[in-house]
Amino acid sequence: MIARIVNFSVARRWHVLIATILLSILGALALTRLPIDAVPDITNTQVQINVVAPALAPADVERQITYPIETAFAGIPGLESTRSLTRHGFAQVTTVFKDGTDIYFARQQMAERLRAVERSLPPGATASLGPIATGLGDVYMWTVEYASKPAPKAGPAAGLQADGSYVTPEGEVLRSAAEKATYLRTVQDWIVAPQLKNTEGLAGVDVIGGYVKQYVVTPDPQRLAALGVSLTMLGEALERNNTSAGAGVVVQNGEALTVKADARITSAEELAKTVITTRSGTPVLVSHVATVGMGQEVRFGSASEGGQEVVVGTAVMRIGENSRTVAAAVDVRLKEIARSLPPDLLIRPVLDRTRLVDATIKTVATNLTEGALLVIAVLFALLGNLRAALIAAAVIPVTMLMTSAGMLEAGLSANLMSLGALDFGLIVDGAVIIVENALRRIAERQHATGRILTKAERLETVAAAAREMIRPSVYGQAIIILVYVPLLTFQGVEGRMFAPMAVTVILALVFAFVLSLTFVPAAIALWLSRHVDEKENKLVKAASSSYAPWLDRALARPKLTGVLAAIGFAGALGLFTTLGQEFLPTLDEQDVLLQVARIPGTSLEQSQSMQFAVEKAVGKLPEVKLVFSRTGTAELAADPMPPNITDTFVIVKDRSEWPEPRMSKAELVEKIEKAVAGIPGQNYELTQPIQMRFNELLAGVRGDIAVKVYGDDFDAMLRTAEQVAAKLRAVEGAEDVRVEQVQGLPLLDVRLDRDAMARVGLTAQDVHDTLAAAIAGREAGSIYEGDRRFDVVVKLGEKTRNDVEALRLLPVLTPSGSFVPLGSVAILEPAKAPNQISRENGKRS
Repeated sequence: MIARIVNFSVARRWHVLIATILLSILGALALTRLPIDAVPDITNTQVQINVVAPALAPADVERQITYPIETAFAGIPGLESTRSLTRHGFAQVTTVFKDGTDIYFARQQMAERLRAVERSLPPGATASLGPIATGLGDVYMWTVEYASKPAPKAGPAAGLQADGSYVTPEGEVLRSAAEKATYLRTVQDWIVAPQLKNTEGLAGVDVIGGYVKQYVVTPDPQRLAALGVSLTMLGEALERNNTSAGAGVVVQNGEALTVKADARITSAEELAKTVITTRSGTPVLVSHVATVGMGQEVRFGSASEGGQEVVVGTAVMRIGENSRTVAAAVDVRLKEIARSLPPDLLIRPVLDRTRLVDATIKTVATNLTEGALLVIAVLFALLGNLRAALIAAAVIPVTMLMTSAGMLEAGLSANLMSLGALDFGLIVDGAVIIVENALRRIAERQHATGRILTKAERLETVAAAAREMIRPSVYGQAIIILVYVPLLTFQGVEGRMFAPMAVTVILALVFAFVLSLTFVPAAIALWLSRHVDEKENKLVKAASSSYAPWLDRALARPKLTGVLAAIGFAGALGLFTTLGQEFLPTLDEQDVLLQVARIPGTSLEQSQSMQFAVEKAVGKLPEVKLVFSRTGTAELAADPMPPNITDTFVIVKDRSEWPEPRMSKAELVEKIEKAVAGIPGQNYELTQPIQMRFNELLAGVRGDIAVKVYGDDFDAMLRTAEQVAAKLRAVEGAEDVRVEQVQGLPLLDVRLDRDAMARVGLTAQDVHDTLAAAIAGREAGSIYEGDRRFDVVVKLGEKTRNDVEALRLLPVLTPSGSFVPLGSVAILEPAKAPNQISRENGKRS
């Protein structure tokens, strides 16, 4: 069959050439659509569920949220494992499915189970599915920040003012740092994000930093008690007075009038005038018992850049998209959005995946180009015929284009692993032996006939020469392909890393083999029509003259040759055992991620303040372009962190701008460590952005190597973990060995006195409702400002919330209408609790 293909290719050489050109064009089109990234995506098929319950401690979140959700997901088709992370007011459940499971099927199954379990979640808990993204999803980050100095203005106008305040286009004056940070977040949430979400290829837009704006009603406990109003009554009154409903249709003179009954509150002034109840015929207004103003939602994360608070946005790419294309589209869209921002506000890119991808493409392209040129030079030097060398070399670009089409159909991406594994020497191997044999046969027949061959003779000779090489060509390519076949059997992470590489190489070898039996004979028949000399050139002669004596000596002493070969093999084997080993290759991402950890219980504001010093210290290094950070948990919660943990992104300059361009990455990391070593109260761990995300998504931890301890007793698990860490620190080469912070969260433990509650007729729910409304706050509707929507929240002032003695005096309304202090029905005392609770397959870890 193969012989008939060769004969057909020679006989229909122009058809084969045209078909090759058309396939090359299709390959070029496929190349423009081929997903391109720096590294292969090794993230497994997983779905994340994020649950926010601000009023609950970690143990309560585990008991009331995490465990029920984990149980509900049991038995989903294709489910491989489940793990969860529980912290104060937050839980994340990650379900991992078998490779090959359709992500949309998995999400549908999860959503159905989640709807069933949501009814049993505690009040105020909200659950949502994570974005359809992977470890390579964060392709673009930017900051929304104020300009360094105000733009020139003709008279009073919106924007930055000379006194440092900011005037919004609506005329609102922002003076405090919190007010200005709140406005940055508002711009990100209601101007930037809605427009950016329409960008092709995005799974979502994440945001961290600033404050979410709220209308806050701050009651005075003493005035509440004096007028007999409880926090619950206040919240319910606000909800009842902030409604909008349709009242049907009124027909008047044949015309239908739609009745609109809009009683929505539109300003803080209207909130203050809301009626709560009446006392002795006199209405009690909100303004009688509370102050109303702009405030901020309790936040779980913050962001900063260069020692200044900013808002950081992240474009999250959808699974399977081209990161380079998506990042470029986001960049273009953000430049358009920037023109519509309020005065003196900027969108500043801080991380662009295109930079890393372009550097990777440049590396791969350079290596492939140099390899191709080297192969062409060697072919010309050995074959001694320029046309023959070009025919063999033409197999390289055609094979690459056809391989691109195959990769696109197979759902593979072009990256450092898949393209870097291509060997042009292997690709042209089959073509070279056919070209060389055809040259030899044509030269021999020309020598025998004493003239240039006729067209029929040339075609017959080329076809015969190609047929002679079928067996060695098939055997050679088959052996090489079989070497890569075992890689296709890999499972898990190693399968996702190496299987695409093996498929790419196999595709390239198959296409090269087909070209060597079709395109190459056809091209030889077309272009080698002149006189052909087949003789050894000077290079081959020199190599032969040097090699022949050594071959004769080796054949004359076979035993000695075998002994020397065995000794050499044994020596090489000994050296091999001394080489370092790693599971997966590590890509130099150029940038550095510095994780900063502080003691559990550190507030977000304190962490932010301490982080400013880190950014300023690292930012002074001449190799560093900029430093920005994310502290705590962002909105999408793809990377949940407690308030005491910060991810510091160190964006480095191009090496050409470094004082010492030859400095290694390890030396730069050492300089960063020295720069922050003098800052007290913090521990540091250095890695890379993509590397960290892969580690966390695959195993739920950020380190390269992790040892998990399973059990139920936290103290016993912690002791065991410390013992394991001590052993690991003694291992040569081990650095940054740490035990995960799972203990030490300070909390205020409120224990109800049931006897005291019974004496005044209170239930536990009465006390909890009052406490939750006072501290966490109670939502009481929303206020619309155009398309923007902001919550109305009732909660005590910050000074009262943070004063334990004031909380003990908090009035609680009894069924009889009287008030008793919270301290008379509950005991409030400080305690320690787990900082986080990790679970895996139903067991604490």
